[in-house]
Amino acid sequence: MGYRIVLNFEDGATRFIDCNAGEKVLEAAYRHKINLPMDCSDGVCGTCKCRCEQGDYNLGEDYLDYALSADEAAEGLVLTCQMEVFSDCVLAVPAPSSACKVAPARFAATVSAVELASDSSILLTLDLDAPETLDFLPGQYVNLEVPGSTQHRAYSFSSKPGERQARFLIRNVPGGLMSGWLVDQAQPGARMTFVGPNGVFFLRPVRRPIVMLAGGTGLAPLLSMLEVLADQGVDQPVHLIYGVTRDGDLVELPRLEALAARLPTLTWSVCVADPQSAQPLKGYVTEHLADHHLNAGDCDVYLCGPPPMVEAVRQFFQDKGMAPAAFHYEKFAPSEAA
Repeated sequence: MGYRIVLNFEDGATRFIDCNAGEKVLEAAYRHKINLPMDCSDGVCGTCKCRCEQGDYNLGEDYLDYALSADEAAEGLVLTCQMEVFSDCVLAVPAPSSACKVAPARFAATVSAVELASDSSILLTLDLDAPETLDFLPGQYVNLEVPGSTQHRAYSFSSKPGERQARFLIRNVPGGLMSGWLVDQAQPGARMTFVGPNGVFFLRPVRRPIVMLAGGTGLAPLLSMLEVLADQGVDQPVHLIYGVTRDGDLVELPRLEALAARLPTLTWSVCVADPQSAQPLKGYVTEHLADHHLNAGDCDVYLCGPPPMVEAVRQFFQDKGMAPAAFHYEKFAPSEAA
């Protein structure tokens, strides 16, 4: 029996490896030609220390206390040269992918559809050449290369892992390089490539209520997460607040309705900053975060939006004197990497 190990490097790159039952994680990584930090491989030096963010494992017994203290082990630190896993796991590696000789993973696809989904966003659907080779965590992004140029743009998947198509919700930036190509040139059948996956903004195991906050096309990674939650089914309440500037910016509302039908614990609302909006909720997402959503701070918050929105939410929690049990966020800006 084998397990899937996700390696998240400090530069944002992510790689997936298979680990056999009884196999040390370090050995599995080397088998996949990934050179995780290591000096001794005997549990003596501590060089291979990583943090396990989720999953079940055994620390092993053949290591010295000064290589991994009891306090470090209690905080989720592990020695990959001794660690054996009993489930799929996610490891944070305190080294850049380049130092571990991890080459960027490149994928090719064909444009299936380009849709102007709203006044300010584009839905891009790609048919993957080899969908079985693409692994990512719901919430992660890739660097999508702009055809005819040497540049790329970072976009989060709005689709879930394991599908034959990859979907992206892209902000339509006036004069933007990718936006211009998608609007003026892209046709079904066009070829595109991307590199990834990347990012530490991804869905964690559900242990408490979840609050999701999306600003504009920041809805994309949350849609990917919700697709996975709807497939899995969760007992904890999940509440999404989706904020935009104008009514014409709203997108994917039927998809949210369908997700709520599949996931009974999901509630959601939209709010529009424009005071002339036809939507019942006006203003910003922080104005519609109720105490019962936050569960006295015992909740996991997932936030994706432009930098001013992220800072406003952080200030909101500071002003309330409340720190969520977990606060995962990702900022994005036009023409910049996530």
